[in-house]
Amino acid sequence: MEQNKDNISGNMRPSWDEYFMDIVELIKNRSTCLRRHVGALIVKDKRILATGYNGAPTGCKHCLELGGCIREKLSVPSGQRHELCRATHAEQNAIAQAAYSGTCVKGGTLYVTAQPCILCAKLIINAGIEKIIFKGEYPDEMSMDLLQEAGVRVIKYEKEKLVEGV
Repeated sequence: MEQNKDNISGNMRPSWDEYFMDIVELIKNRSTCLRRHVGALIVKDKRILATGYNGAPTGCKHCLELGGCIREKLSVPSGQRHELCRATHAEQNAIAQAAYSGTCVKGGTLYVTAQPCILCAKLIINAGIEKIIFKGEYPDEMSMDLLQEAGVRVIKYEKEKLVEGV
């Protein structure tokens, strides 16, 4: 993993991981979820293949348009009762976007602003994504166990520092 910045003509350039994580932070701003904004980016050979953010499926109303989040109204804790949520997760949207355009993500790396949940972990594994670099925590230990069992490398990103095997 690249951790250092390149110095070209006196200019500091971000490492590839910093670069892609900065892009993921921008992507999450498109989120329509009222509880959590998440961005995802699938990369292979330093090329961006697809992006995704969490929000209602294409052509469907967002929670704000419907008067709020049903999970919030029911006091459902984070990481539970995903079936009640109208939003498609950022990782799911990135994989769907790639499929929609006929782009193969097998062997790719997923950059994401939050640790994937169990639902996303299953899709990530079946899509053939080999590595995940994530920022924020998410209360789903089962997803981490399943990703490890499937041989997907999972790395927690901290600026200037990558922690593998979290």
